[in-house]
Amino acid sequence: MRFRLWPKSLIGQLVFAVAVMLFVAQAVNFALLARGMKQQMLAHGGGMTVARIIDAVDRYERGLIEPQRQRGDPRERRRQRREPRVWTGDAAPPVPPGASAMPELSDYVATLLGDANVDARDVKAWVLPQRPRFGRTELPGRTAIVVAEVGGRYYAVRGRLPASGNRLQGFLVWQTLVLYLLLLIPIMIIAWRAAAPLRDLTRAARSNPAVRDAIPIDEEGPSDVRDLIRAFNAYRARIATMLADKDRMLGAVGHDLRTPLASLRVRVEGVEDDRLRDKMIASIDEMTAMLTDILALARTGAGNEVQERIELSALVCELAEDYVEQGKNVAVDNVVQAAVVARPMLLRRALRNLIDNGVTYGSRARLSVRLVADQAQVVVADDGPGLTDEQIRALVEPFARGEQSRNRATGGAGLGLSIAREIAAGEGGALSLANGAQGGLEAVIALPIA
Repeated sequence: MRFRLWPKSLIGQLVFAVAVMLFVAQAVNFALLARGMKQQMLAHGGGMTVARIIDAVDRYERGLIEPQRQRGDPRERRRQRREPRVWTGDAAPPVPPGASAMPELSDYVATLLGDANVDARDVKAWVLPQRPRFGRTELPGRTAIVVAEVGGRYYAVRGRLPASGNRLQGFLVWQTLVLYLLLLIPIMIIAWRAAAPLRDLTRAARSNPAVRDAIPIDEEGPSDVRDLIRAFNAYRARIATMLADKDRMLGAVGHDLRTPLASLRVRVEGVEDDRLRDKMIASIDEMTAMLTDILALARTGAGNEVQERIELSALVCELAEDYVEQGKNVAVDNVVQAAVVARPMLLRRALRNLIDNGVTYGSRARLSVRLVADQAQVVVADDGPGLTDEQIRALVEPFARGEQSRNRATGGAGLGLSIAREIAAGEGGALSLANGAQGGLEAVIALPIA
């Protein structure tokens, strides 16, 4: 699975951006504080070391350097515990065991000695490791030894450096955690307050626009989000008004057209020429059927039918039995148990349109129900020669027919697939067409599982 660092949601992006920026700011703060503490440590330890070197050089020139006592002398050990040790000799002292070089301290001491007009050469510094004493470590800080050659003589000073930045690191960690709590929690609350209405707005925008009784979304969240929701509610209200006006207009058109067609058919019945009368009646019936299909397509999604839980296996078997009773070659192949939530009459109409196409253009239709991921698919397959990819893409458009590559038998007005597509979309699903693996065309209505 591909890892995605940048989150998709508004809350995730805000929290992630603030967390990263806060971490960068704390890292810069830590670097500056660590540098300042390092300069402070060098100034404290290096300054004391330079002062003792200058004092030792002055005392040596005046002959006031005390002789070194033996290391085993108790008085010497007590004196070493009370104050740093100053050593002088003609040769450089050996490097203490376990000591590590500290070039930044040696450079700092050499600079200070140069500023004090002391001609110091070969300045070196070491740091001694911590040693346990009486069951505990030494006092906070580290022991440093600085050796400098002044006037052909070596002077070694032993002193203490301030403690390292471990406490500073712990302080910054706790400070960062506190800042995260103080900043991220309010940002998450603000982002959630803005994202929750946006999620409701997204769900409403994805719903079927033909639903007339859609409840307006509550105007919540920040002012700009409330303005957006208010504009969406007004926009959806205008759409509902336009759809209602369209339904009234179509009703009037259907009534005004059906009435003269019915009157015309009554008059045609009086034509004496049987052949001419049959052709005229067939033309009137074709016009009536086309008008019915056009009105059905225009009104798809409208109406007051309530969605119900539908068992697709029972619905498919019932439809197949109805067609068998009419003497049509319709059968059920493979059916699995699956339930969807849809409007029964509209779903039946969509499936009947697909079955009629299969029987008309492929001489037979085979029905099946299958589960794919979180969708239930109703498949209507025929045994026709199939269609090209271009014809498949155009076939679901109104008044489009695929008769050029299929059976030349007379079909409808080319609205059956368009009506089925609109019904499937209105129920939260989709209609797709594809050539079958064994030939023929497969029409699939995919709906979310209940």
